[in-house]
Formats: sequence, C-alpha cells, structure tokens
Amino acid sequence: MSSFGGQPIYILKEGTGETKGRDAQRNNLAAAKLIAEIVRTSLGPRGMDKMLVDSLGDVTITNDGATMLKEIDVQHPAAKMMVEISKATDNEVGDGTTSAVVVAGALLERAEELIDKEVHPIIIVDGYTKAVEKAQDILEKIAEKVDPMSRPDLLKVATTSMLTKLVTEDAPYLAGVVVDASLQVAEKVDREYKADLDNIKVEKKPGGALKDTKLIKGMVLDKEVVHSGMPKRIDEAKIALVNSPLEIEKTEFSAEIRIDDPAQMQKFLDEENNILKGMVDSIVDAGANVLITQKGIDDLAQHFLAKRGVLCVRRVKESDMSKLAKATGARMVTNLEDLSPKDLGYAKLVEERKVEEDKWVFVEGCKNPKAVTILVRGGTQRIVDEAERALHDALMVTKDVIEKPYVVGGGGAPEAEVSSQIREWAQKLSGREQLAALKFADAVESIPLTLAENAGMDPIDTQVELRSKHGKPAGVWFGVDAMNGKVADMYAKSIIEPLAVKLQVLRSATEAASMILRIDDVIAATKMKGPSGPPGGGGGMGGMGGMGGMPPMD
Repeated sequence: MSSFGGQPIYILKEGTGETKGRDAQRNNLAAAKLIAEIVRTSLGPRGMDKMLVDSLGDVTITNDGATMLKEIDVQHPAAKMMVEISKATDNEVGDGTTSAVVVAGALLERAEELIDKEVHPIIIVDGYTKAVEKAQDILEKIAEKVDPMSRPDLLKVATTSMLTKLVTEDAPYLAGVVVDASLQVAEKVDREYKADLDNIKVEKKPGGALKDTKLIKGMVLDKEVVHSGMPKRIDEAKIALVNSPLEIEKTEFSAEIRIDDPAQMQKFLDEENNILKGMVDSIVDAGANVLITQKGIDDLAQHFLAKRGVLCVRRVKESDMSKLAKATGARMVTNLEDLSPKDLGYAKLVEERKVEEDKWVFVEGCKNPKAVTILVRGGTQRIVDEAERALHDALMVTKDVIEKPYVVGGGGAPEAEVSSQIREWAQKLSGREQLAALKFADAVESIPLTLAENAGMDPIDTQVELRSKHGKPAGVWFGVDAMNGKVADMYAKSIIEPLAVKLQVLRSATEAASMILRIDDVIAATKMKGPSGPPGGGGGMGGMGGMGGMPPMD
C-alpha cells in the first residue's frame, strides 16, 4: 500500500505482506543461518546424525546434508535457497553438501557484521565475488595431479568420503567395492576418461552385515524365473532381450467372431497355440537359452519355453534392459521374427538365487561388463538406506577424480590454506572490498573450525595452530585430524578429496550468499485458502493461513 496526497493507494492484492530494507535482510539472513546451524553439527567424521520423521511417520537417519534438507519441509524462501545449494552440489559433484551450506551460512553471518557497520550489501557481494575467484585460483595451484585410473589414489578418495558417514567402520571395504565398480565402467573418450554412473546399479537388501555388500560384474534383476518348470541356472548363457510381449495381441476394437461348428472353435484355439509356439520356436532357433523381456509372457508360452529348457524373466524395467544390453552385448529386439543368433548376448552364468525371502536373478560374467551392480547388505533397512547414500557420495567423488584427476588434502586443510592466502591478498585491495575479502577468509575457515568443534577440540587453539602452520610453505596440507583430535598433515594421512568438490562448494556457497544479500524487499502473497475442515468444527491446520474449520452443524 502506498499513500498519495493522504489518499491510500492499493497496489498489491489485499492481504499481501511486505518486508522492506534492513528488516527484510535480517529476516532472510536469520533464516539462512538457521539452516546452516541445523547441518553444522553433522560435518566431518565426528559429526552427529539427524533423525527425520516425515508426516507419514517414516524415519530417516542420516548425516548427509542434501538428504537432511530434502526431508525437512522448509517454508521460508531464503532457507529454500540454502536447500537448493545442497541439491545443486549433490547433483554436480555428489559430496560436500554439508560444507556448502556451512560456508554459505558463515558468509552470511560475516556479511551481517559488515551490514551493521553500514557497509553496503553490493560492496560485500563484489568483495565476495573477487575473493571466490582468487580462492579457486589458489585451490587449482595447490591441487595435486593423480592418475585417473590409479586404484590406490581412488581408494583414498572413496574412503575419505565414507569416513564421515554411518558406515565408517566398513569404509575401507566398501570403498574397494566402489572403486572397482567405477573402474569397471570407466571408458576413455579422446584423451580423457569418463565414468557413467548410470551403468552402476545399486540394489539393496536388509540382512547380513555391511561386509556382505558385494560387486557383481553383471546385473541383478529383482525378479524371479517365471515358471517353476524352467531351469534355475544356465551356464554359458545366450541371452535374448525382447521388448515385445509373448502373448496373443488383443484387437484394439471390439470384434465378434460367429462360430457355428465346435470344430471351428478348436481350430481357433489351435491357431492361437501355433502363434505362441512360433514365437517360442523363433527364440529357440536363434540359439537363446535365456529370455529376458520387458513385457508379459502368456501362460502357454511359459509352458512351451519351460519344455525347451529356456530360463525366462519378464516385466524387467527399461533401464535394466538397456544396462543388460550394454553388459551382455545383446541387441534389444522388438519383433521376434527378426531375432537372429547375432542379436544374442553372452553371460557366463544366469542363475536364480534366494536373497533373504525374495528370489532374484543374477546375470554374471558378462561379455562386456560395462554395466555392473552393487548389492548392498546391512543389519536393518535404515542402515542399508544410509549405506546406499554413502555409496552414492563415494561413487560420485571417485567419478569426479576419474574425470578431473586433481585432488587436495581433506580435514579442512585446503580451506585453511585458502583462508591464509586470501588474508594476504586482501591487503592489496582498496576500500571496503578489503573488509569483505577478509570476512570471506574468516567464513572459509569455518570448515576446519567446525570439524574441530564437532570432534570436541578447542576451536581457538585449533585456529591458532592452523594459522601458524599455514603461514609456512610446508604447511599447505595441515588440517583437522578429527579422529585423533589434533592438527596434522592430512595428505600424509591419505585423507584426500577431489578438487572438483572444493571448487563447487565455494562457488555455490558464494553464489547463494550473494543472492540472499542482494534482497532488500520481500513481497509475500497470502496463502491460498484450502478446503473447509470436516463437519464438527475441526480447527485450522497449523501454519496454513486461512484454513479455518466449518461452524458446527445443528
């Protein structure tokens, strides 16, 4: 609402709220910092887990930043931006989601101190932008090049990623599974390597221990063999992948067949049998002894296939079919008449096995194992779910190093080095931008300090020790060894992380902080009114504006 000559003018719809200037900024900063505060305690190997219970009562226990923020139903618009950073970081590099949110929160906290001293937000944003460019240069200079196909180096990266998760105890074993899977699907394109993680299928099943997780150089289908009379195991399998149903197609329009002689009825049924028999013959004649189809298989066709000793699996997901085609070298066929021996794929073994109470089909020893499966086991459903999230992060960081083979030390060492070098560089800046650059250095330093705090170390002592180490040329990789509660050379301890993750964390955190800082006016429309409550005067739902209950009925 505005006022013109004492006359009120309504520009916005009635009921629209508006927060302006300093109030809007404070409100946004407070909401964003609160999100950072939620995830802060879960950073690092000594971080705590969060238990999230959704509206249906489903429980998720995790310390993965992206998962936490995805599960929390965030309402505040500025807080939603913080959730977006974790999502973007998760999609791009797979790890560092908690770090990105912690750094963004720290940048906003430091910016608030400058705003209180009357420094204009745009000057802070400019200072942050220059500082993040410098920070990226520093990281690229200090990063160490590795061989993208070197198993020991990839193993260190995958293990480091898993040490901060619930699966810490089994991290070295699980990291081995992850690295083997990634190397299996990695392919050389021009001079670079590419690892398509879509070719790694992760199947999970509670039961057993995390150590029972294994890599299958082939595919696991969560389906059983369709007919009890079929073989349950086939060695030297020749696999036909079929995209059409082995059923008599029903006509699309309603048809009527008039039969005046029982013999005609028999002929009609015999013809159906012959069609199905013809389908089965074309599969067997092509030399296939395993049939995997995306569609259904008629009962009669199942019977014929069982008699001919063909193992069949039906209604397999399209994504699994394309992975099978890649792994076995088979060509997916839509028309059975076109099936020929050269369309068949090969696997050493196709077998139905019992996994807990389910029967699954394992396709192993494939001709071209560029598609593999990791079968995750664990004591309970919660542990298996968290193990799957840990494997996702580890697979992503391994892929990051295969595709961009540069690494940095972990434990907050690169952040401490960036902070130290930016402090020096800031001295050359003039005016208020220098203040923003110094605040950027403080914010980046929040990563090692949070790691220290979560490990029960004294943050002030840690800060003093880190700054003195990073003042010397040999101290580049000194960070927080949270497991032993001291400052140590993290690279020497084999705690290493991909450069790609660090660059993404700083980039996305700075962009989100800058976006929130530039907002000085929040115009919020009223919430839509929902349907009235049930008869009997059910009260309005909390937090849903304008959802009152109906008055009691007589």
